[in-house]
Amino acid sequence: MLTTTSIDLDTLSVNTIRGLCMDAVQRAESGHPGTPMGMAPVAYTLWQRFLRFDPADPIWPSRDRFVLSEGHASALLWSLLHLSGVRAVDPDYEVLGRPSVTLEDLKTFRQLDSRCPGHPEYRWTSGVETTTGPLGQGVATSVGMAVAGQWLAARYNRDGFRLFDFDVYAIAGDGDMMEGISSEAASFAGHQRLSNLCWIYDSNRVTIEGHTDLAFTEDVAERFLAYGWNVTTVADANDLDAVERALHTFRAEDERPTLIVVHSHIGYGSPVEDTAQAHGEPLGAQAVRETKRFLGLPEDVDFHVPDEVYDGFARGIRARGSAARDAWRSRFEEYRSKYPQLADEIERMQRRELPDGWQDALPAVPADAKGLATRDSSGQVLNALAQAVPWLLGGSADLAPSTKTRLTFPGAGDFQPDDRLGRNFHFGIREHAAAAIANGMALTKLRSYWSGFLIFSDYARAAIRLSALMEIPTVHIFSHDSIGVGEDGPTHQPVEQLASLRAMPGLLVFRPADANEVVETWRVVAGLRHEPAALVLSRQPLPTLDRSKLAAAAGVARGGYVLADPPSGEPDVILLATGSEVALALTARDDLAADGIGARVVSMPCWELFDRQPRQYRHEVLPPAVRARVAIEQASTLGWERYVGDTGAVVGMHTFGASAPLKQLLSKFGFTPEHVSQAARDQVAVST
Repeated sequence: MLTTTSIDLDTLSVNTIRGLCMDAVQRAESGHPGTPMGMAPVAYTLWQRFLRFDPADPIWPSRDRFVLSEGHASALLWSLLHLSGVRAVDPDYEVLGRPSVTLEDLKTFRQLDSRCPGHPEYRWTSGVETTTGPLGQGVATSVGMAVAGQWLAARYNRDGFRLFDFDVYAIAGDGDMMEGISSEAASFAGHQRLSNLCWIYDSNRVTIEGHTDLAFTEDVAERFLAYGWNVTTVADANDLDAVERALHTFRAEDERPTLIVVHSHIGYGSPVEDTAQAHGEPLGAQAVRETKRFLGLPEDVDFHVPDEVYDGFARGIRARGSAARDAWRSRFEEYRSKYPQLADEIERMQRRELPDGWQDALPAVPADAKGLATRDSSGQVLNALAQAVPWLLGGSADLAPSTKTRLTFPGAGDFQPDDRLGRNFHFGIREHAAAAIANGMALTKLRSYWSGFLIFSDYARAAIRLSALMEIPTVHIFSHDSIGVGEDGPTHQPVEQLASLRAMPGLLVFRPADANEVVETWRVVAGLRHEPAALVLSRQPLPTLDRSKLAAAAGVARGGYVLADPPSGEPDVILLATGSEVALALTARDDLAADGIGARVVSMPCWELFDRQPRQYRHEVLPPAVRARVAIEQASTLGWERYVGDTGAVVGMHTFGASAPLKQLLSKFGFTPEHVSQAARDQVAVST
């Protein structure tokens, strides 16, 4: 490899990062070169002088977390992962021998199957702590990581055994600061006094449309002071000593999260420095050569890395991280001998495993015609389960009394600055941040949940989507699942939300029909390792079905199952339903039987699981020969055609709801035994 000694190693390393980023974007003919070039000195200083991270073990539990929230600058992260020599990790959390990012990977930036995609992608490239694409998501998720660090320290640290003391760093840009989710998350972090959280604000004052003065003129520093943050400023991103002093300021702060405002130059050293042209497109071959000349890099050599830069990273973050990790491992072995139960919890948590016998905590609920709202039965199961799984924790967006997600057993407590052991979280009326914070907690291997009304899932949609994209087992709990909200009216009555959630790849959406389906839903959800779930629960009581006369609720694990058949066993019509409408389908079945029509009732609590079943099973539940089918759900009819066919009927919502008592709404929109029975008769008539 080529070497150079004409400039000091820090400058050479920073400029090498800039060169790699320019070359990666230029080779791809796509990307964002300007931000990596401007923030390279800051990222380099953080990684080389502060970040407690072992590239040889990038999933070491007490490592510092680094989040590149301005994810369009991903070339900066890929360069750091490459130069640091980060090792790859497989889906079973085993560290592999190969590098996470090779130089060849950098050369395929933004290409199909490249380990260097256009934005950081969790579970795709080791060393990426969270997927960041939509601006604001990274910083909001970092709050959840910091929360997890505080909770883990409170539960597991003991005198002489400081197992968890990691810091969380996030680099954010002007776009992050404009997005509303960052304000929600910053407000929460300030209230919680998360002193292990540091946001580094890349204030380059340029966005795609031009200078930020076009739309963004607020004083960000003053805003964060009002949130209760410690705020410090670096006047020039190229001043490594000033960056170091600011990071020391963060390290010394033990009462508040820290915002470091860094004034940088987007596209530093290039002909388009400080302009929008440096933001979202390659510099061009001639401009790259001119910039390399300015930076003291070989003009005609692409992806140039001097040997001493590799050596510098080996002596810096790799040596420091390895020593810190080895010391932690040694300390953990001592800890294991003194606190075996706690050590077992930590190890299970890291593997996303649950304690032995956790399923014994799940109750069986006796039949009851009056029944319970599924939000109530879910709250009971959640409390039982949380006592068996100490790292199951979460909260609501100010709705725990309604969503029934408060943990009420002795010692559950509330997570606050004066009680880091609390397992109940008050996210405030911040649905978007709540979901992202729960994601951050899940990324730190806690079993986290958050909750709200189903209608407000729209406010959290981007974070819900990212939990599915990242394949992390965040639990999203939604109550008030239908027009059963009644008098609150159409603004609070979800119609299209179920279809919207079901449209997300990788998200398991459950709408259980009674208390025992709730139990079985939690049995599935608690054991998930790489999938998020959405629980959609009723406000109104639903009868607890008599399982001595109907099929066992264990069928939930298959997504859909035959709940009841006609005495002959040969159905004339199939009634499919979820949630509160399952009881309605059973009533309609009895009405049809009086007319000599045999109806099968199929409960479909989770479409995604049902669609994964072998074809033979799906045909056993929904025999192709039985074309008379009626689906019943108080939601948009979109999607039911896959189960009822082109000629089947769907009793569902085709408009928004209305403000009225529940019984009036059910009659108005056709959710009555008479209407369902007639739809079934019509189906039988046209199918014979």
